[in-house]
Amino acid sequence: MQLARRIRQIPPSATLALNAKANALKAQGVDVVNFGVGEPDFDTPDNIRQAAIKAIEAGFTRYTPVGGIPELKEAIINRFQQDLGLTYKPAEIMVSCGGKHALYNLFQVLFDQGDEVVVPAPFWVSYPPMLMLAEATPVIIHTREENGFKLTAEELKERLTPKTKGIILNSPSNPTGMVYSRQELEALAQVVLAYNLIVISDDIYDKIIFDGGSFANLAMLAPELKENTFVLNGVSKTYAMTGWRIGFAAGPAQAIAAAVNLQSQSTSNPTSISQKASVEALTGPQDFVNEMVKEFAWRRDYIYQRLLEIPGVSCPKPGGAFYIFPNFSAYFDRLKPAAGQSHSQALAEYFLEEAKVAAVPGAEFGEDNCIRLSFATSRERIATGLDRIREALEKLGK
Repeated sequence: MQLARRIRQIPPSATLALNAKANALKAQGVDVVNFGVGEPDFDTPDNIRQAAIKAIEAGFTRYTPVGGIPELKEAIINRFQQDLGLTYKPAEIMVSCGGKHALYNLFQVLFDQGDEVVVPAPFWVSYPPMLMLAEATPVIIHTREENGFKLTAEELKERLTPKTKGIILNSPSNPTGMVYSRQELEALAQVVLAYNLIVISDDIYDKIIFDGGSFANLAMLAPELKENTFVLNGVSKTYAMTGWRIGFAAGPAQAIAAAVNLQSQSTSNPTSISQKASVEALTGPQDFVNEMVKEFAWRRDYIYQRLLEIPGVSCPKPGGAFYIFPNFSAYFDRLKPAAGQSHSQALAEYFLEEAKVAAVPGAEFGEDNCIRLSFATSRERIATGLDRIREALEKLGK
């Protein structure tokens, strides 16, 4: 059977085989430390769970408006106003089945065949495939470790062409944990305005910021920037609600209406019960978020210090999210990658086989020198995993 061209052009994930090996080891009773998880290791707060139970008991289990219930849209609008100083109307808000779904919908309605969209690397793994499914061309700009893996205005301007239509910015970043400062965004904003670019601002980790830092996105800098910026967020990371599948987007009404229309022909509305739970998440007590961020900050400090103690390893200090992206390239000359395998994929496989540690190769994020480690696991497991990594690297050097 000949599959459609659009799906044949999407490369398979190189991590699937690695994940299958990790799961097979676990099934055999092997103790595998998992640094690959992309979700908080906390339970959804009780008040949010109770809101879902209440919705079920009240019979709130039927279809809702495709783009989200009015109550949730209002909660989102209030959050953007209070936290970011951004004002939106209900027609400028779309609620989807997770943040990824919101991004996919927007890519489909904003970009045409041949449109170029700038994707700074390291990038979240799904950006390029989703752009390709929209028949757009992802233009990968490799950023520098010495600059914290952050895109500069000069780097952006150098790669723009008459076909460039948009840019994706993700801060705090998956996989690096880097956070753009307001000053850095202001420099990028000058280029964005000069070339009239559409901005996709993926802010899903905006509440997980360390060291008293503050969050900013391009839409906050000026009204003319807000007119061309789509702000993406959700409840998954902030409230430990990854499985509830609620994401949302804010932006110009015409494009939001088109994305909702697309959603009406695919999934229809997000889950009714999850929407009610998300209202509680956004409007209820926020103590949980503060405690979670405090714990992540401790883990960040610990894992960062431990990694720097390993000879040959370098690593920018994450300013947010729950990932760290150390550079292990000093050990690559001791590896023998299989045919078609990158160095980071070979090292990730070695870590799994030798150290019983699961991690994501940096090649998946567009930066082969690095490995992504998630510290969304307990202090004890982090310590154990780092002990194993160091020991495995020492063996590799012999």
